[in-house]
Amino acid sequence: MSIRATNQADVIPLRPLPTAVDPAPPALPREPLWRDLVGEVLRRERRAQGRTLKDVSEASRISMAYLSEVERGRKEASSEVLAAAAQALGLSLADVLALAGERLVSLTAARSRSRGLGPGAAADRSVRSAGPAGAMRPSGPLGGVLLAA
Repeated sequence: MSIRATNQADVIPLRPLPTAVDPAPPALPREPLWRDLVGEVLRRERRAQGRTLKDVSEASRISMAYLSEVERGRKEASSEVLAAAAQALGLSLADVLALAGERLVSLTAARSRSRGLGPGAAADRSVRSAGPAGAMRPSGPLGGVLLAA
């Protein structure tokens, strides 16, 4: 057996692939990630103040490259980094998190509407359901498959 053959693996899709007879349903907006939301808030606030990435980077003592990655949602910043960036922008960490939280709520509501569910629909609220003896188990679109990174 060659090395090439040993490095190949079967890929098992979590969801069935669409067929020509059964086309995929229209794509829903993806669930927003916290790092994307926080990055949007930092970038929006920096631009609203007319400040450059370099200026905020120097004021916060965060490298310009890393701050750029945070703003673009490519890096999951620590609370210390977020607090330093917020302070450099004249905000508190609570301000940044509250603004990101407001954006998450509005995006989640829009996502629910695009699914055809009302704002109080239980299907969108339940991420976990209680199992036997009060144990928690995943539920939802993956049918009980729990993915961990």
